[in-house]
Order: sequence, then C-alpha cells, then structure tokens
Amino acid sequence: MTDTTDTLTIREMCDAFDVTPRTLRFYEAKELLFPIRLGTRRLFTRADRARLTLILRGKRFGFSLEDIRQLLAMYEPDGSNLTQMQRTFEIARDRLAQMEAQRAELDVAIAELKTQLAEGEKMIAAFRAPAVEQGRP
Repeated sequence: MTDTTDTLTIREMCDAFDVTPRTLRFYEAKELLFPIRLGTRRLFTRADRARLTLILRGKRFGFSLEDIRQLLAMYEPDGSNLTQMQRTFEIARDRLAQMEAQRAELDVAIAELKTQLAEGEKMIAAFRAPAVEQGRP
C-alpha cells in the first residue's frame, strides 16, 4: 500500500504553485517530478513540492530544464550536496553574466530608441509648423 498522507492532488498543486495541470504533466514527462500514480490520479509528495519550488526558481532565473534536471539528480538525501551546490553556483554565475550582458544590450537599444523618437518628434513638429502658419491643424 502506498502512503498518501501529506500529498497533494494535481489541482491542489496547481493552486499552490500557480501552474497548470499541463505544466505538471510536462515536468513529470521530463523526469523532473515523480508523483505517486494511483490509476489516473497523481499525488504529489513533499519532495515533489520541494522539487517544483526549485524548478520554478530555476526557470525564473533562466536555467534550462536540462540543467535543472541534472541539478535535481545530484541531490543526496544524506546531505552531502557540495557537488550539487558547486554546480548550481557555476550555472547561476554564468546565467547572471548572460543576464547582465542582455541588460547592457537592452540599455543601448533603449537609448537608441529614445534618440530616434526625439528625432521623429522634431521631424513631425517641423512638418506641422508650415501647416499651422497657413492656418491648418
């Protein structure tokens, strides 16, 4: 008999984590979550909830699902997770560098767009000036 105490149904997981059933099934198919299967029912354990928390955090930071899967697979229940922590740190440091580079590129694009908008505004004003002088709007 499977112990189903302290489990959540798929609906309860969706509500608790603001995800869709499709998302949970997708993560299960990608071997990121391992719910208890009772016929067609899925019951999610505390471990599944902890894993989903880490999956969603990793996704928010831009980690790939494969990176997340590998990091989760490195978990050691006895607590000796130095290798997992070091790999997580490496991936996070690389991701931060990528995000900062993207932000720098975005800052340049924003500045260029603001310049173009200012030029466009001047051109529009220049076209309107003769019309206003002639009494047209």
